[in-house]
Amino acid sequence: MGTLSLLKFYKPFFFFSSIPHSTRPILFRSINNKKQLPSSSSFSCFSSSVGQSQPLTANSTFASKSEGQNLKGPSPEVWLHNTMSKKRELLRPKVESKVGMYVCGVTAYDLSHIGHARVYVNFDLLFRYLKHLGYEVSYVRNFTDVDDKIIARANELGEDPISLSQRYCEEFCQDMITLNCLTPSVEPKVSEHMPQIIDMIEKILNNGYAYIVDGDVYYSVEKFPEYGKLSGRDLEDNRAGERVAVDSRKKHPADFALWKSAKSGEPFWESPWGPGRPGWHIECSAMSATYLGYSFDIHGGGVDLVFPHHENEIAQSCAACNKSDISLWVHNGFVTVDSEKMSKSLGNFFTIRQYQITSLMFKPLYTINILGYQVVDIYHPLALRYFLMGAHYRSPINYSIIQLESASDRIFYIYETLHECESFLNQHDQTVRKDSIPPDTANIIDNFHNVFVTSMSDDLHTPVVLSGLADPLKSINDLLHTRQGKKRQFRIESLAALEKSIRNVLTILGLLPTSYSKVLQQLREKALKRANLTEDEILQKIEERAAARIQKEYAKSDAIRKDLAVVGITLMDSPNGTTWRPTIPLHLQEQQNNAP
Repeated sequence: MGTLSLLKFYKPFFFFSSIPHSTRPILFRSINNKKQLPSSSSFSCFSSSVGQSQPLTANSTFASKSEGQNLKGPSPEVWLHNTMSKKRELLRPKVESKVGMYVCGVTAYDLSHIGHARVYVNFDLLFRYLKHLGYEVSYVRNFTDVDDKIIARANELGEDPISLSQRYCEEFCQDMITLNCLTPSVEPKVSEHMPQIIDMIEKILNNGYAYIVDGDVYYSVEKFPEYGKLSGRDLEDNRAGERVAVDSRKKHPADFALWKSAKSGEPFWESPWGPGRPGWHIECSAMSATYLGYSFDIHGGGVDLVFPHHENEIAQSCAACNKSDISLWVHNGFVTVDSEKMSKSLGNFFTIRQYQITSLMFKPLYTINILGYQVVDIYHPLALRYFLMGAHYRSPINYSIIQLESASDRIFYIYETLHECESFLNQHDQTVRKDSIPPDTANIIDNFHNVFVTSMSDDLHTPVVLSGLADPLKSINDLLHTRQGKKRQFRIESLAALEKSIRNVLTILGLLPTSYSKVLQQLREKALKRANLTEDEILQKIEERAAARIQKEYAKSDAIRKDLAVVGITLMDSPNGTTWRPTIPLHLQEQQNNAP
């Protein structure tokens, strides 16, 4: 279940169909080069390369290869919560300085929702951070383009299933670009990996873990004593459930399909058991083995995949190769709406392309109805990304208007501060800057770097990192705007160092825009759309307010300010005149302030 390049489907660049699974190499593919390396020493199923669960010591080293600094091996240590062991474990790559990571992608039958966005923003963040530390990361994320749901949706629309899936794969790729997610190293599709899938099913059958019934191939869960180890479920508690059909021909209710015989009107492929198509779970076992081998470092996805999908993946992979081993199983929490998981089956989902809200969000003066807007049409994609990082990835995060407004308000402050700093620095010749900065500025930067490294290396605690931006941003504003700050020695040098340190972190987080001024303008435009106003209308209100103040009509002046605040526009008075900026709508601020 993974992805591909925008509007262009990935063609597998290497097939291992003739190579025994146990001897297949781990394949690492970077953006600029391809390198094939021998796999690390073998591990038995469920053998553990578990690290001790200990507090992480901060490492103040903060270097990015993009800044021209070479790192001698990855540093510092990275700890991640392992769903298998239910504790934090040290990432110990099976190949030194290289990480293999497989993340289950979308089933491409509809537009992706905010829950999907959380999964892929989270693993994009891990991808970015590991690369920053100096690891060569082979990140595989697939597409499920052959599935029951795709076929059902295609039948509803009278469309070819493969064509429908291709269209939604392309839409997903655009969503990932919009959210500033890096392209994975490899983006395979099920339909392009039938030889590998059939090859794995044959191995599972030959090893005695599966059986054939009328052209269908089922995995026998009773043959695998470790079944349920990831999810903690007892076999007797398992029943036919999601994507596990009730079928009296099965030896056990929890047995699941590896291969489904062809049905009229459905796509099919030839196999030793007759024409058909793969079951849901086998695809990820086959594609992860194809590109990373049976033994690799990280397997990830949403927590809803722990059972049955990832549980079944383990069973399949171990049945095909008894040396199969994944070091860390990493899962992110749900996006919730009113404390319920956001999902298509519950009908409470919002796609990345859709925003649904009633006119009750804003009070009069300017009531609106934004039914049908895309989320990223009225909120900046970087605000959505920031919102998704605002809770620890394993915790549920509640999707709400106030959360999006708060995220949008916060990134406006961040980019406005950095834009003002950049504009100031551009007015001063860099060649006259000194190499040193004051100790207090150095301490702020060092503390920020330590918080960043400690928090990111300790199971990606992004909320702590985002909070840590406060001190360096405040220091920039003090240096730019306060009387005392303007008199500070090494003021220019301090501003340059602070801006660079924040910029480095935003780059790693995927939150750095191409231009501060451009993103600020985009944020203003989206705020105007939410407020159902034009900038000319706001400027007219500013003029009306200025005239009222001259006439000492302070009640009218205050009413104009408040009416704009209701729809998320705040006025900023200064000796140079009045300007405006987006803010959290007034009644949402009151709701936020009154929250327990």
